[in-house]
Amino acid sequence: MSSKAKPRQSGRMLPIMHPDAAGIDIGAEEIFVSVPPDRDIDSVRRFDTFTRDLLALADWLRECNIRSVAMESTGVYWIPLYQILETHGFEVFLVNAHHVKNVPGRKSDVSDCQWIQYLHSVGLLKASFRPPDEICVLRALWRHREGLVQMAAEHIQHMQKALSQMNLQLHHVLSDIVGVSGIAILDAILAGERDPAKLASLCNRRIRSSRQTVAKSLEGDYRPEHLFALRQSLSAYRFYKQLMAELDLELEQNMRKLPRAEDAPHKRPVGTKKRIYQHAGNEPSFDLKEELFRIAGVDLTDVPGISTLTAHTILMEVGADVSRFRNASAFASWLGLCPEKQVSGGKVLYTRTRKVKNRAAIALRLGAHCLYHAQNYLGDFYRKMKWRLGAPAAVTATAHKLARIVYHLLSTRQPYSDKVFSRFDQQTSVRAEKRLRKQAAELGFQLAPITGTT
Repeated sequence: MSSKAKPRQSGRMLPIMHPDAAGIDIGAEEIFVSVPPDRDIDSVRRFDTFTRDLLALADWLRECNIRSVAMESTGVYWIPLYQILETHGFEVFLVNAHHVKNVPGRKSDVSDCQWIQYLHSVGLLKASFRPPDEICVLRALWRHREGLVQMAAEHIQHMQKALSQMNLQLHHVLSDIVGVSGIAILDAILAGERDPAKLASLCNRRIRSSRQTVAKSLEGDYRPEHLFALRQSLSAYRFYKQLMAELDLELEQNMRKLPRAEDAPHKRPVGTKKRIYQHAGNEPSFDLKEELFRIAGVDLTDVPGISTLTAHTILMEVGADVSRFRNASAFASWLGLCPEKQVSGGKVLYTRTRKVKNRAAIALRLGAHCLYHAQNYLGDFYRKMKWRLGAPAAVTATAHKLARIVYHLLSTRQPYSDKVFSRFDQQTSVRAEKRLRKQAAELGFQLAPITGTT
């Protein structure tokens, strides 16, 4: 369908940078497209969101000799159109909605698409970062897996609730009720076993709690309605675990399709972390750490605070190629980990970080929060920032440092080494010595180095 609209009357004072540009306003059920007025009698057209209409939209843009298209990132409605236009050879600009705010006055879908087309034609819109298509496939699968993990965790909470209502304190005695021992005890309870001693004997030998304590926690009021809820929750948990196992196979197959990084060694070097790597409970079943090293060409898990799941989240959100970012500062700014300073009339209005919903930034913040007790440069930096600025600002500042380290590793393919921070430690020691000498001189003392050792 098409709707006639008058051309936008505005005094265009800026030079046209993209003459073959179009603007699109996306909705759930309809899409409005604007092209330059000299390309068609109806410079604004309306299309439905069915696939047939999206293909007709692409054909109409081709007839109008359009090469570049700009659209807002509205929910998930932009994804089908983006993929179709990209397949047809158009240069698609996915822009931030905050950068396309309309001018004051009447607001409509027609005026919105015309405004987007004008801003794009004069070069005032920047395309948002979007990783390559093969990374987008893995990102979609990994985000779906995160949803499955959350739903499985909800059913674990339902099992704990059913146990609490029967006054079975098993989840307070065992660290994980869905581990080997917990599952064995739950299956025995649902099979009709009520003897606490027999149930406690099903525990694995590695359980730290004594068998008497476990048996004491299994004395409760076994009511049928709560047992029914426990049975259904356990079945639902196993169902989601089965879905996760199938999804892990799909993830492994798609990750192996990615090429090995250039100049990457075929064998992953020995890590520098002192703590032995432990397989996380929600980690995929295949060797995720080895696959990440093959794709990135560098072991990101050597960086303090970055685990295997954190490294995987970063690569699935950004990819192994960070050349789209001009430097580490631009990368940290995209993650929303640096202050956004706004000045007007010589007065600072705002210096806080932007509110960015970025999974990679969240993973880096969690990694920074784990460095509180770390005995290294990053741990010292986190504790110093926490003393100066408080915990939230310290997490952001440390995550900023981690982002810069990740950018350096992915751009240079050089392994992580903490020797680069030794220079900063020496500078810190020199500054501390100067400060102490100055304080001693003010008090009338003089510091002397220790010449001998005892």
